[in-house]
Amino acid sequence: MIDDTEIAIGEDSGVPSPALESLAAAAAAALLASCGGGGSENDGGPSGSATTAQASRFLGQAGLAATDEDIQEVQFQRYDGWLNNSFNRTATQSMWDWLVAQGYNTAEYNYSESPCDYAIWHHLITAPDQLRQRIALALSEYFVVSIEGIQSDWPQFIMAAYWDLLCAHAFGNFRELLEAVTLSPAMGLYLSTNGNRKEDSRGRLPDENYAREVMQLFTIGLRELNPDGTPQKDGSGNAIETYNQDTIVNLARVFTGWYIDTSMDPDGTTPYRSPMTLKASNHSTLAATFLGTTIPADTDGVEALRIALDTLFNHHNVGPFFGKQMIQRLVTSNPSPAYVSRVAAAFDNNGGGIRGDMKAVIRAILLDPEARSDDALTLPNSGKLREPMLRFIQWARIFNAKSETFTWRIPDLSDGSRELCQSPLRSPSVFNYFRPGYTPPNSAIADSGMVAPEFQITNEPTVAGYLNFMQSVIQNGTAWNSFTSHNDVTADYATELSLAGDPSALVQRLNLLLAANQIGTATEARIIAAVSTISMTNSSGPLNRVRAAIMLVMACPEYLVQK
Repeated sequence: MIDDTEIAIGEDSGVPSPALESLAAAAAAALLASCGGGGSENDGGPSGSATTAQASRFLGQAGLAATDEDIQEVQFQRYDGWLNNSFNRTATQSMWDWLVAQGYNTAEYNYSESPCDYAIWHHLITAPDQLRQRIALALSEYFVVSIEGIQSDWPQFIMAAYWDLLCAHAFGNFRELLEAVTLSPAMGLYLSTNGNRKEDSRGRLPDENYAREVMQLFTIGLRELNPDGTPQKDGSGNAIETYNQDTIVNLARVFTGWYIDTSMDPDGTTPYRSPMTLKASNHSTLAATFLGTTIPADTDGVEALRIALDTLFNHHNVGPFFGKQMIQRLVTSNPSPAYVSRVAAAFDNNGGGIRGDMKAVIRAILLDPEARSDDALTLPNSGKLREPMLRFIQWARIFNAKSETFTWRIPDLSDGSRELCQSPLRSPSVFNYFRPGYTPPNSAIADSGMVAPEFQITNEPTVAGYLNFMQSVIQNGTAWNSFTSHNDVTADYATELSLAGDPSALVQRLNLLLAANQIGTATEARIIAAVSTISMTNSSGPLNRVRAAIMLVMACPEYLVQK
């Protein structure tokens, strides 16, 4: 039975648990070992049929959750058809408009960050356009802007405009996305392009922040890459740097003279929804030479920006650099060079001569044999640790969580000791919550030469924090409402309650929906046995069984490691 007792590592919590005290270590081991129990011999190609397990697995990569309806939709439409329909699906209501509808554009909320949390959780939990929201979330961890670094009025609207931008360009072209990000007020405030001024005779120099990060993090990376993402080497076997300090100094001149447009400002928030505009008098007139391109002196600032972004966009590194990180966010931490190469090729040419087509990149990532083949379930280097915020979103969507007041006041959940150690749009730095090349030190993963980015926020305190948080949420919901004296956002376990008398059927259902049948038979049997010990002789018995089953599934390593 799950009660209000917190789970303490190494202590008896009264909750049946598969070795909670070593969960982090077990999850690491699971990343290196077979995870069994999924799918069938049919790999279900782009136009092929899919089993329920295969459909659930696909949705775990392409979406935010796999409900019964979602699984049926994938099986009926097949992978390629589901993607086509998702690309054509009307985008959900903008985050900006939701904030306005909730009344967060009044003076009372002028400097309030919390509405941003409410809005983003609402969208990720309820939006029907799963693929768009999933890609936008992945992009938010690549083109990082965090509300933590926005020092301005109306931070919630600044971040809403940025989220809406990512959603709008999720299925467009990378070049257009790059320009939209570059000129967004959110990025302008976060990485110092807003108000960045040209050099002067007194020694002032352009701010170099964005010039550095647009190369290091958003386009070409630090090292020259082969098409398969492996580093190029010089004659001595050393990696080749893509740029140096002189490159940064020159490129920084391009990003001068750009300002948030305050010319039309009826309510104070409007400028944050429009791209920044150029103030020519503050734009550098010096020539800029970088990456084999020279922008002549006295070039118009808008034209200079176009040339710079075109140069970055057309660099050979962008396809493998961007593609590999999107594979890591959606499918696996350690894609093979061949997988990266196939995705990079789709970036370079969508089949119709177009470079940077996001739909082609998404399709290449999600339909690749390394993503769709059941063989990946038994390969030791496949899979990824589920991000904590994705586990919470998955729970909310699968169990149809609702806000009683329609306010969705789910707060910032980035406290690792008590919550998820992660919350959307709240990265602690421009380097995201974790780095794509992170390897847990002194681990089997490190010994194998692999990476596991999400383990950078995984340790004993954060594992305990996640377990305690999910135990509370599964039982009581979240978003405390002082007016009603109970949590506002709660789940609906009606279907699961109908199976409470049959623990085997209950756990098998949860294995499918939450883990795409990737929980092996031995672990599944242990969970069934634990759930069976909960008495059904009182009225709370069925609900206690359901809560315990969900908790145990979401705590076991074979769920935490998604393959």
